[in-house]
Amino acid sequence: MDRVHLTPPNSAATAARADALAIAPLLNCLLREVAEPQRDGTARPDVPDDERRVHRLRGSGRLLRVLGDRRPAEPEVHTGGAWHRVGHAELVKLVADELRRHTGQSNHELPAEMIDSRDALAALLTARARAVPPDDLYLRSEQSLLTGHPHHPAPKARGGGPVAAWLPYAPEAYARFPLTLLGLREDTVVEEGDTRALDTLGEAPPGYRLLPAHPWQLGLVDLAPAFADGRLIRLGTTAFDAWPTAAIRTVYTPGHDLFLKFSLDVRITNDIRRLWRHDLLRLRRTDAAATTAFAGQDAAWLSDRGYRTASFAYEELAVLVRDGLRGRVRPGTTPLLAAALVEGFDGSPLDTARDPASWWEAYLRQVVPPALTAFHAHGVVLEAHLQNTLVAFDADGLPAQALFRDAEGVKLLGDVSRAAGWERLVYCLVVNHLVEIAGALVARHRAFDPWPAVRRELARHALPEIPALLSSPTLPGKTNLLLRWTGADGADARYLPLPNPLAGG
Repeated sequence: MDRVHLTPPNSAATAARADALAIAPLLNCLLREVAEPQRDGTARPDVPDDERRVHRLRGSGRLLRVLGDRRPAEPEVHTGGAWHRVGHAELVKLVADELRRHTGQSNHELPAEMIDSRDALAALLTARARAVPPDDLYLRSEQSLLTGHPHHPAPKARGGGPVAAWLPYAPEAYARFPLTLLGLREDTVVEEGDTRALDTLGEAPPGYRLLPAHPWQLGLVDLAPAFADGRLIRLGTTAFDAWPTAAIRTVYTPGHDLFLKFSLDVRITNDIRRLWRHDLLRLRRTDAAATTAFAGQDAAWLSDRGYRTASFAYEELAVLVRDGLRGRVRPGTTPLLAAALVEGFDGSPLDTARDPASWWEAYLRQVVPPALTAFHAHGVVLEAHLQNTLVAFDADGLPAQALFRDAEGVKLLGDVSRAAGWERLVYCLVVNHLVEIAGALVARHRAFDPWPAVRRELARHALPEIPALLSSPTLPGKTNLLLRWTGADGADARYLPLPNPLAGG
């Protein structure tokens, strides 16, 4: 924890950068969900810069123009016959007004989350300037997501709590910290699956079982009665540091080669990040199906082996045990978080890819077949988005293996229809994942067209849905802004049609 400083942001440059980083994903949401591009917007006489794109907002009819496409910037609204720049605070007000007009509903929480996300960015930027990134390239990739989800209105919101409460545990600030160790009275233990690894993290006295806890979570729940009557006892902290991954509540312990996923009673992106009882109760079935789907494949599944918790705080104190990396990553390769390739970090193999076509074909060969095979042959719908995918790279910087994780996000055909499962897979794998990696690759190699290779890779697989995917004019895009504004359950994905770059090839 000593490597993260809690000095509040006070630099004008830091504030300006935080505004810019917060504006891009908010604009992405606004333009995707409640705006229409103007076909000839850049040819208008009052738009001299042909790099600016003009959009009409559906709620008010106002014109908004932005610089760039993939990560839009410098928003301007057309009023009084002229264009006027809007900063982050003004953009939040504009978005809220548009959503009220568009939906007929009010929401006072989401604008506060947007502001919280921007303020969290300012705190993270300040902390990063005084912290040291991890030497290990895998850990560096997990802790690189400063901007985060490129299509979420508040990707860095931390529940509105004080900076000092969450910054010591923030992966984006290169945090590492010991876990709190609790003793859980044996008659209150609830567990399922293989949790033996938890008992190697410390030592519990007779009559108790070891239960590691996330120190941030312990400050969010009231456990005083359990400590008072002896159901819980404090056993200090681990003798080693855990590294928070991009998921924030999931940590990696390199010495034990173990991932641990905790409850965290804070809204991060769309959900309160608690290990919900209904998800825990279906965990073993879902994980077993995913494990079977990956048997014999070159790709790997990081199994959620089991969980341990307290009967009196089933969700609040749950800890999930996940496979580590050793023995699952191909020898001689380095695993990296796929989302980090989009975000960018020091040491990214995307920065040294001299032949984008070969690099991209290798990437597709590793990532696409496992997800399609799991779906078609085993009825397993992976949540194969950027943050749940690791890609291992060989010594030449070429993709050599894919690893997938997080049984909580997996759906099984039978529980959902094939059509619904396919829509979810296309969103996660193509829209959330391949579109973003392709965009990052094209940003480095402007003349490169990534989509013929994607069409070829998809066409190799004999799924009945593939021909329609390759010819459809649209793809499903998740509506994170509208989902949050209308208060829908975070798991209740809603989609709108997006232009399909696969079509017409």
